[in-house]
Amino acid sequence: MARLAEHLAFLYGPAAAERWAPVFAERIERFARAHPELARRPRALATTPAEVWLITYGDQVTREGEAPLATLARFMDRWLAPAFSGVHLLPIYPYSSDDGFSVIDYRAVDPHLGGWNHVRALAERYALMLDAVINHASQASAWFQGFLRCEEPYRRYFLVPPEDWDTSRVVRPRTTPLLTEFQTACGPKRVWTTFSADQVDLNYREPKVLLEVLELLLFYAECGARRLRLDAIGFVWKEPGTTCLNLPQTHEVVRLFRTALDAAAPEVALVTETNVPHAENVAYFGSGEDEAQLVYNFALPPLVLHAFARGDARALTRWAAGLELPGPKAAFLNFLASHDGIGLRPVEGILPPEEVAFLVERTLAHGGEVSYRDTPAGPAPYELNTTWYDALNPPGTPEALGVRRLLASHAIMLALAGLPAVYVHALFGTPNWREGYARSGEKRKLNRRKFREAEVEGWLANPESRPRRILEGLKARLTLRAGHPAFHPAAPQRVLDLGAGLFAVEREAGAERALVLVNVSAAAQRAAVGPGWRDLRTGAPVGDEVVLEPYADHWLTWGKA
Repeated sequence: MARLAEHLAFLYGPAAAERWAPVFAERIERFARAHPELARRPRALATTPAEVWLITYGDQVTREGEAPLATLARFMDRWLAPAFSGVHLLPIYPYSSDDGFSVIDYRAVDPHLGGWNHVRALAERYALMLDAVINHASQASAWFQGFLRCEEPYRRYFLVPPEDWDTSRVVRPRTTPLLTEFQTACGPKRVWTTFSADQVDLNYREPKVLLEVLELLLFYAECGARRLRLDAIGFVWKEPGTTCLNLPQTHEVVRLFRTALDAAAPEVALVTETNVPHAENVAYFGSGEDEAQLVYNFALPPLVLHAFARGDARALTRWAAGLELPGPKAAFLNFLASHDGIGLRPVEGILPPEEVAFLVERTLAHGGEVSYRDTPAGPAPYELNTTWYDALNPPGTPEALGVRRLLASHAIMLALAGLPAVYVHALFGTPNWREGYARSGEKRKLNRRKFREAEVEGWLANPESRPRRILEGLKARLTLRAGHPAFHPAAPQRVLDLGAGLFAVEREAGAERALVLVNVSAAAQRAAVGPGWRDLRTGAPVGDEVVLEPYADHWLTWGKA
């Protein structure tokens, strides 16, 4: 109760905290009494090198007459287990736009996907991550419809800033209007819409909204989630005259969620999704024990892409050598591809503007698109919209070479400290879906194509197909990772500078050591590694020097066989 009161006092003042702290505490205690099995489980991040996540939509693979979540479960059982231990389901709720990120009903499963029984069935076989899309709700949601009718308590659930609010410093992720006018039963209202007119921002300045969202997170834990992805969490709190991004109040909201879950469902970890400059992103670890257990490693994708595009890993090496965690209860969620694009804000201050411009031009030349955001200086590139395969590979690249590049890039991600997550389109080596973009006008559709089960089965039944070669290559590397204790997510790492063409990281767990070398260039590279190293795949000694062919990755272990 005391810790909750501190969070609430910070957000709303002492008087409001005195009123609301007993209410929050009662809801948390009620949940813990109803679900003692969750309260007794070990704290989050009691994990192993085998924890690996698949990022996918619930209807990524479909079969006529079957709930897509059931089809997805069969696909994972047949092709991914046991290499992948977890599944991150992108929003599974009824929605009105943005492929699920404009939620109509947070507590329902979209009937086109299946039901909570299908979600729980997945959670019985795989660790489950669910999206908590809690910055905004759909216009079509019951909450917003109540707002339009001026009903209590919904009339205060959405932010209608006073006319004199200073919004001049607000940081935008889009070029769409910040405020959207709606006709309500109380007259016209200009409501805050960070992402689109259909995604209306919740008003966390109202304690009832915070309580609703906390109860929602507890509900997801009840439904089997062991990781909760806090979508766009950096935008949830607004104050006049500020950037309205990553404010101290936002961090306090995350701390309150952590306090509540630690008490009621300690196995559940919070994952913050904040596509912002690296220093602001890692701030969501807090002390290492009071905010998010997992933070998306947003600078990794553009820096890995830059290394392969230039054939030069020095920028990636310098950045990775400085990565630090606040303690053993925190870890990066490492990824290269996602359902969104490749964010560019995370490399502000890491890559110079001319190198960002190079990535933009290269993406366009590879058949991708670029999304922009508003800044005081005008539109600025915000993210690269492309599949990971096409981002890496120029048009006309021989497929064998394209597969090598993709696997080598993932070797970097898999070798680093943290938990790895692989987006389903990287798993298949999917090209840009130009048809989907042309039909919808939405740039992110390039990387969001859905598949019929027969199509996927046809690819994977063919040992020579691109998807099968990528899948087998990734699974082989995941097996190496899972079998060596030095790849524990929290095991220390040391990034080595072995020259422009190589990325090298050494991991250590007690007396166990591993070294991963990746050639990011089109030329053979030599790496002096010293005596005592053996090939992790074969157990054979490698000598004092390793030669890596273009886009090769070598996994080494130290000591006697």
